[in-house]
Amino acid sequence: MLGRGFFRGLVRHLLCLAAGLLAFAACAYTDYRLWPLDLQVPRYPALPTPKIQGNRLVLPFAPGVASAKVASFHDQLEAFLHFEYLRAREARDGSDTSLILLTAIDTVTGPSYEIFIVSDNDLLTAVPQLTQLEGRNLIARYDLNTWTEKDFAYYQQQSHMFDVAYGVPTEQKLESLSSFQLLPALARFLVFKSQTDNRVLGRSDPATRPLTHEQATQLASDILDVAQFYSLPLDYFLGVGAMENDYMDVDGDLTHAVWKKRAQRDDIVLRRGRKRVMVSDYAIGTWQITRETLRAAHQLYLKDKRDYRLLPARLRPPRELDLNSVDDAVSTTYAGLLLRGLLDHFGGDVEKATGAYNGGVRAPNPAYAAGVKTVAEYARRVLEHATALHDPATNVKNPDIAPSGAPAPSAASASTTPRQEQP
Repeated sequence: MLGRGFFRGLVRHLLCLAAGLLAFAACAYTDYRLWPLDLQVPRYPALPTPKIQGNRLVLPFAPGVASAKVASFHDQLEAFLHFEYLRAREARDGSDTSLILLTAIDTVTGPSYEIFIVSDNDLLTAVPQLTQLEGRNLIARYDLNTWTEKDFAYYQQQSHMFDVAYGVPTEQKLESLSSFQLLPALARFLVFKSQTDNRVLGRSDPATRPLTHEQATQLASDILDVAQFYSLPLDYFLGVGAMENDYMDVDGDLTHAVWKKRAQRDDIVLRRGRKRVMVSDYAIGTWQITRETLRAAHQLYLKDKRDYRLLPARLRPPRELDLNSVDDAVSTTYAGLLLRGLLDHFGGDVEKATGAYNGGVRAPNPAYAAGVKTVAEYARRVLEHATALHDPATNVKNPDIAPSGAPAPSAASASTTPRQEQP
């Protein structure tokens, strides 16, 4: 009896203890959920205060230098390409491009390359300007920001260092760089060119989509292989690709047609005359080669004495040409062979050869040749500097390093800088 009473008392005390713990937990949870919390008071007014400056109303939003972050990248070359492009487009409109800055900020995951536009400290003028850039698809979004004068001076100096780093002559020239050195930078260049194609920016054609990184890497590898196989000037070969389709596989003029004496295999006959036929001659693929030009290129291939076993299998044309099923990788080979043939025809004159790529041997197109040359010079500068900046053996100064005499703003201070998101 005594043992049974002791056991009952023990159970009673344990139940009381458990009930007390449950009640305490319930009170603690209720207290946590209902206890008032302290709110962080911003260091600047949440709503800007209107002011009168001169004869106009302004709405200041920054206690220091007003700016807007318009892009952020993890890759330096990609950031610089978009930085230059944005400045070039703004220069066409007469804007002050010195207010567009490229900066490098240290983060936990590595450098973050950010493009800023220094704006008026007035929401009434800054927001319409930035919204217009969004509407033209030149920027994806923006975040309003504020700097101290010291930080502003530092970022100006850092942006200038990027210009210097990509502007000084490099020791290594394009011709001396290996495919292994060129491939990563070339792939990023191809992606950039496709992203800034007018059809992509204007969103005029849903079928026109910029290259993915995987597509660009494969195309860059193909271009390097073909350029080496045919001993082509890589910069001008890239210029042709940019002028044709900005390296995208998009259909060209599907209505183009030509007259010929007789129809051939795979021809699409549109009209028949007494002694000739009209056939479709639309351009296809990355290199915009027409059907009749493909026939000519294939004949050059059949007569060519080069050892095509040196090319990767995916780049080798078949012995029998099927105009209705031409692989885009093989079209890169045909484009290289055509350019090689034109260079030989004009004795190595690249301007005449590239002009003839568009206008034909009898009437080379000088405007097309000038466009190819512009892209070629740009591609050469970008690729030479990109490989030099990523090669520790070169003496090109890395703009990621803080300029001497100007301490870089720390990541902590950058993260606590007052910032106002896009309205």
